Amino acid sequence: MTKPGRRTSLALRITVVCLAVAGVAVVVAGLVAARLVNSAGKDVLQQSLAAQANVLAGQFDGGIPNARFRAGRITEVVRGQGITVVVQRPNGKPAGDDPIATRAAAKAGLNGNSSQQVLIDGEQFLVETRSIGTGETFALVQSVDAQGVAMRKLIRNILIALGIGLLVAALAGVALGRLLSRPLRHAAAVAASMRGGRRDLRVPIEGPAEVAEVATSINELADALRYSEARQREFLLSVSHELRTPLTAVNGFAEAIADGVAEGEDARRAGDTIQREAQRLERLVSDLLDLARLGADEFRLDLTGLDLVALVTDCAEVWRLRCATREVALEVVVPPHPVHVVADPRRLRQVIDGLAENALRVTPAGAPIVLALTVDGQARLAVRDGGPGLAAEDYPVAFDRGVLNKKYRDKRPVGSGIGLALAHGLVTRMGGTLTAGPAPEGGAAFTVTLPLAR
Repeated sequence: MTKPGRRTSLALRITVVCLAVAGVAVVVAGLVAARLVNSAGKDVLQQSLAAQANVLAGQFDGGIPNARFRAGRITEVVRGQGITVVVQRPNGKPAGDDPIATRAAAKAGLNGNSSQQVLIDGEQFLVETRSIGTGETFALVQSVDAQGVAMRKLIRNILIALGIGLLVAALAGVALGRLLSRPLRHAAAVAASMRGGRRDLRVPIEGPAEVAEVATSINELADALRYSEARQREFLLSVSHELRTPLTAVNGFAEAIADGVAEGEDARRAGDTIQREAQRLERLVSDLLDLARLGADEFRLDLTGLDLVALVTDCAEVWRLRCATREVALEVVVPPHPVHVVADPRRLRQVIDGLAENALRVTPAGAPIVLALTVDGQARLAVRDGGPGLAAEDYPVAFDRGVLNKKYRDKRPVGSGIGLALAHGLVTRMGGTLTAGPAPEGGAAFTVTLPLAR
């Protein structure tokens, strides 16, 4: 079995996810904030420029000084703010200190009062135009790119925030990953101990709902394994007991023949006993193999249509003779017409023989065994006996391997402990059900239910 490749831990994955989420959130927020700040900066700058233009325009009420003095006065007021003043006399050209700003004012048009944004050689300018006298106009021009320093500061702040956010996300991811993976590490440790044979350990139920479900499932698995292994040990003990009895008889009689103790008629009887016990061992081994193969893919059933009435009648002919030797009456109740089902004839006969053998084993002389076939939308074949029956709590577990054998082997004749389990598995594989319950005759009733053939 090849080992799986090295996988990244849950804590590392959570940390990476937290970093990715934080990085995307900070970048998106930074981009949105930059656009909003840029737009808001333009609006604020435009409003400030408009306010200064209104203030300067208000200073020129009444007489107007000469143009040179007027331009110098306005330039002194706004020059320190990075604003260029462009003046246009009546029937003259715009004049200003900065040629590019002058072109921006000319492009905006020095006509009346206006607020505009113009683009000159790829650079954006805000232009506020005001009329200040008879035919004279001035404009305040400011480059939007003056905000570049502020934008660079904003970007630098965004990068700092991104770094802080990623650092916090990394620390949070590590802490969260360790917190979430701790229950899983506990579960992995318990599972490793279970693999080594421990069944007494349990995983603490903690953490998120999904992790708690994993812990609960592992605990339930541990309980199921513990129960299953206990049942297997009991089954092995039961089978060992069943094997020991015929082996003891075979060994004892074989020694008697080998030592010359059994001769003549005694040797013949010893040989008959050895043969019977060997056949018993063969049946037991065959049942064990069938039970082991029952859940495997190689177990095959030859399903075909058959008349259940004919099968029960043939089976009854054999069991009537065996019942007569034990002074047990065999009653057969079948419909007067054929009952067709789809099943494996050999395996179904094996089930009926096994149930009949169990019934004959516990039925005393004078009591009946009944094979009753009824039809009520399904075919129901019941094998009932007049024996001591089972306790009420035994019927639900009658088909569990070795349960009845363990409970009753010191009280009455019992089988190998696997016959009922094998019969239940065979009937289930054929699409039917096998149930147990009390019989009207006083003993137990085992009922095979099969769907009718269409």
